[in-house]
Amino acid sequence: MKNTVVTLAEMKARGEKISQLTCYDYTTARLMDQCGINTILVGDSLGMTMQGYADTIPVTMEEMIVYGRSVCRACENAFVVLDMPFMSYQVSVEQAVANAGRLMKECGANAVKLEGGKEVCDQIRAITASGIPVCAHIGLTPQSHNCLGGFKVQGKGEAEARRLLENAAAVEAAGAFMVVLECVPPKLAALVTQKTSMITIGIGAGNGCDGQVLVWQDMMGMGDWKPKFARTFGQVGQAFQDACRAYDQEVKAGTFPSPQESFVKSDCSDEFLTQLYGGNPGGNR
Repeated sequence: MKNTVVTLAEMKARGEKISQLTCYDYTTARLMDQCGINTILVGDSLGMTMQGYADTIPVTMEEMIVYGRSVCRACENAFVVLDMPFMSYQVSVEQAVANAGRLMKECGANAVKLEGGKEVCDQIRAITASGIPVCAHIGLTPQSHNCLGGFKVQGKGEAEARRLLENAAAVEAAGAFMVVLECVPPKLAALVTQKTSMITIGIGAGNGCDGQVLVWQDMMGMGDWKPKFARTFGQVGQAFQDACRAYDQEVKAGTFPSPQESFVKSDCSDEFLTQLYGGNPGGNR
C-alpha cells in the first residue's frame, strides 16, 4: 500500500515505528521499495556518498532533480522526500516555493525537506500553502555545519535544548508534517516526539522518535568510516569488493566468459571468417 502523509500520521497515532533510508538511484530504490521501507529520502548527502565531497554544500538543484527523479520512478509504495539543497530556499520565499515546485513537478516527489527552525518558517508556510508537504530538519543541520563548529550533537545544554524545542514548535506551527531530529540527546528527541503532532524521524537521536533514518551506505557497510549512530545491517561493501576481485581474476585468467556465457552459434563458417580476418577464427589475429 502506498505510504502517504495520512497513512504515516496514522502510524504515529498507533505507535508504529516508521522506517526511512536515504537513496539516490533507481535500482537501489526499487529494492528498498520492495522490502517495505516506508519512506525514502533523496538526501543532499549524495554530495558526500555519491560525489565524494567533504560536505553537502556543493550540491545543486539540477543534481537533486537528476537523482530525485531516478528514485521516484522506482517507488510504488515508499513515500519519497527530496532534500532542498543549500541556497535553494534561503534567498527568498519566492525562491523556496519555485524550487520546491521543481522537485515535485520534475521528479514526482511526495514531499520536500529543508533545514532550519524559526528562520525558515516563512518558507515552510509558503511551500505548504502551495500544496507541497514539508519535512523540517532541526538539531544538527549539515548545511549549517560551518556555523555550528562542525558535525556536533545539538541540544546538550539547557539553552540549546530550549532553542530546539522552540524551533520544533515553530516549524510545526508553520505547517511541517514531519521533522528530522539529527544528533539530538535521546530524552530531548523523545520529548519533542511526545509534544508534537509532526512525525519525528531520528538520526543519532535515540529510539524515542516515531521513525529512524540512516544513510544506506552506512547501513550496508559501504563507507570508509561509520558514524556513532549508525548500525551496519549487512556487509555489502565487503561482498562488493569480493565480487570485483573474483571478476578481475577470472577475466585476467581467461575463464570468463565461459562457453555457457557466450553466443556460440554462428551462421558464418570458419572458412568465411578466415577469409575475412586472414587468421584463425576465435584466435588471435
